[in-house]
Amino acid sequence: MIENITPLILTYNEAPNIAHTLQRLFWANRIVVIDSYSTDQTLEILKSYSQVQIFQRKFDTHTIQWNYGLEQVISEWVLSLDADYTLTDELIKEMQTLPLNSSIDGYFVRFKYCIFGKPLHGSLLPARQVLFRKAKATYIDDGHTQLLHMKGQSGNLSTYIYHDDRKPLSRWLWAQDRYMVCEVIKLLETHSSELSLGDRIRKQKVLAPFIIPFYCLILKGGIFDGWHGWYYAFQRVLAEILLSIRLIEYEKLYKKDI
Repeated sequence: MIENITPLILTYNEAPNIAHTLQRLFWANRIVVIDSYSTDQTLEILKSYSQVQIFQRKFDTHTIQWNYGLEQVISEWVLSLDADYTLTDELIKEMQTLPLNSSIDGYFVRFKYCIFGKPLHGSLLPARQVLFRKAKATYIDDGHTQLLHMKGQSGNLSTYIYHDDRKPLSRWLWAQDRYMVCEVIKLLETHSSELSLGDRIRKQKVLAPFIIPFYCLILKGGIFDGWHGWYYAFQRVLAEILLSIRLIEYEKLYKKDI
């Protein structure tokens, strides 16, 4: 089935990451990249791969950008990838063995989060439906990111994708702050009964930054990853502190009636 799969990637200033992703897509006949007018070396790297077809579009939301990308795919199946995802040999082999005429319309894949290239024992990343039939899928908004809405049956692949973001801390902070603005709107405008337990805890502002180190280091085994595990825990604590600050700011300055 792998011949009928088109990888779809969104990029914006992903020079530290994109080559790692593209190197693991050697099997693809065509790779669709939607670039939001990168200003670093991203475009030069993309153009060095003959399978890559670049479409440029000004970024507005992840949902609209992903749906625009789906319109550019002409194969039956799509493999949607962030620019910091790296496919494993095991995942490539598993995709090669998937049956063409299966009743499954989309597959969830689990992730191994990497810190400076080292996979961690565990992370907060949930499984994501990244491989799916184009005709059965569309993206919808979900907080700071997007959610794939599938019509049809879903299955699970047994192998992993590495999430290996190598951008500098300054860029990570910039991205996290943007994400948290969207997360605030989601948390405050969604009824508590419709939020997950994790999101209800985050909405309290005080609890999440203190719970996260225990969750990352003990429950997810980060303590066994040495300084890589501590680094990841510190990242997540910082992200939750940003969210708490943004929640307070929004409630006090923009939503006085809450």
